[in-house]
Amino acid sequence: MTRIDERWYTRPDGMTRERHAAGGVVVRIERGNLRVALVREIDSDGAVLDGYVLPKGGVQPGENLETAARREVHEEAGLADLVRLGEFVTLERQDSKRAYWAFNHYALFVTNQVSGDILDKDHHFDFGWFPLEALPPMFWPDERRMLQEGRL
Repeated sequence: MTRIDERWYTRPDGMTRERHAAGGVVVRIERGNLRVALVREIDSDGAVLDGYVLPKGGVQPGENLETAARREVHEEAGLADLVRLGEFVTLERQDSKRAYWAFNHYALFVTNQVSGDILDKDHHFDFGWFPLEALPPMFWPDERRMLQEGRL
């Protein structure tokens, strides 16, 4: 099991590889309560990450951040009926393999869509809606902090 601590948020000397990813904090209202979409992920080695994550992934050549974020949310959570609110927030850290410095760009989206089909079944196997005040265990502490602090 990988333990994420503050060292993951300090860029090591000599780490020159970078990657930009885009994703979404997707929310909907259910019976007057705000819920956020989270997914479970399988890493490139086939290991299940210990906790939920926000849907996100690499920005492909020719894509802008919004196009990439919408594509990733659709692939990982099956959600496509999204309305973007506000600007992107960027969180920086090492990737899960400590191979590169990651710039993760998140947009706030609202939706009325309740469910969808996960398209990227090789890397994602679960999707759910969770109340902000009762989040499940999350793999990345910075994502949890962003949600709890309402930084979008």
